[in-house]
Amino acid sequence: MNDTPDTQPQLPPLTINGQYIKDLSFESPNAPDILVELQNEQPDVSVNVDVKASQIEGPDDTKAYEVILDIKAELKLKEKIGFIIELQFAGIFSLNVAEEHISALLLIECPRMLFPYARNTISEITRDGGFMPLYLQPIDFAGMYQANLQRQAEAQQADTETVN
Repeated sequence: MNDTPDTQPQLPPLTINGQYIKDLSFESPNAPDILVELQNEQPDVSVNVDVKASQIEGPDDTKAYEVILDIKAELKLKEKIGFIIELQFAGIFSLNVAEEHISALLLIECPRMLFPYARNTISEITRDGGFMPLYLQPIDFAGMYQANLQRQAEAQQADTETVN
């Protein structure tokens, strides 16, 4: 039987091959004192999120990518650090899409799929560290992607103006 283009199985546009914690760090340098102080005062919490993607060797000559959701959170009470958590939650994805769609899939859809697992990891680690669980709000990865494209375009325009 010949495999013609009509009889070959159609690959899905995006396949998750695996997901994992690439790096995790939790520290609470002022415990146990800070835990007592938190009973009476509201802390400040800051969260920073970044997404990175890189091509890796894929099975059967497919385009495979590692996508890393990089989350850093810090809880402070006045100038005292309650905790610092740094998580790199990653996934391996195979893509079967046109070249012009790869960037958007890697930086919007892939992190959107990883986020619930990263969010759960953050909440469990902060809870296990003696704090109230840190529940991250949903993240607009499409908005992040668009903002990043705009920053790149502005930087490129500024470089062009500098050269001229």
